[in-house]
Amino acid sequence: MVLNIVIGLLSAFFLFASSIKIFGWQQKIFQIQLEMFESYGLNRQIMFLVGCAELFGAIAIWFQSSWVGPLGALALLGTSVGAIFCHLVFDTWKQGVPAMITASLSAIVLSNGYAGLLDVL
Repeated sequence: MVLNIVIGLLSAFFLFASSIKIFGWQQKIFQIQLEMFESYGLNRQIMFLVGCAELFGAIAIWFQSSWVGPLGALALLGTSVGAIFCHLVFDTWKQGVPAMITASLSAIVLSNGYAGLLDVL
């Protein structure tokens, strides 16, 4: 029950975040994120790829009974850790708090299904 709530929250957050990175439909947030990526030395193409990884993870985490679910959690954990790193190096730790929360939640989801992922590898 708690795991499903965590998956739902992560999925909703990353579906929203990835859709902006990929499609740029919310112009104000898109511009803020693009400026942040550029201040980190990254370009629009990298932002698009990050959005694709987030979209994959947001969908894949619902498939916890297969190896796809933990792989999705790993993708979300990776993007969150990358965001934490960029915020700590280029911004303030306060800007990294959302990424710290999503990294923690992604780690919880990953820890629930990592055995299935190891079986495939």
